[in-house]
Parts: sequence; structure tokens; C-alpha cells
Amino acid sequence: MTKNVIMKKIITRAKAPTPKFFKVLRTVGLALAAVGGTILAAPIALPAIVTTIGGYVAVAGGVLSAASQLTTTDDSILRQAQEDKIGNGQ
Repeated sequence: MTKNVIMKKIITRAKAPTPKFFKVLRTVGLALAAVGGTILAAPIALPAIVTTIGGYVAVAGGVLSAASQLTTTDDSILRQAQEDKIGNGQ
């Protein structure tokens, strides 16, 4: 598969409807990312452990919101991906 085809599939999946549960998780992820970013950008000197935890929270929030955004209820996208996988002999 070319990069353009893969990117089109990802964009299509990101634009597909997201289930309610994953919308809530996406919001929680965005909040975690914001809190982590705030800790990392704090104008005062914080202990190293707090800064480290802030970094982990920011990354976890970003991953959570990205994974939640790409979750879809559209079965046709899943079906197409399975057909592509079978067609490629994987």
C-alpha cells in the first residue's frame, strides 16, 4: 500500500462517527494532556519527579485521545480493512 492510501484510510476513519463512550475518553485524554502540559510548562522550579510524572500524563492523555478519536462504529471501514488484509495475503 502506498502512503497516500494509508493516509486516506486514517483520515476517513478519523472523520467517521465516534461512539459516546470514546467521546468521553477523548475528552478525558485531552484534559490529561492539558494538565501534563501545564505541569511541564510551569514557570516555577518543580521537583524532578513531578516533571517526570507531568510528561507521562501528557503522553498518556495524547495517546488516549488519539486512540479514542480513531475508534469508529462504521463497520464498512473495518470490513474494507479486512478485505485489504486478505487481498494482500497477510
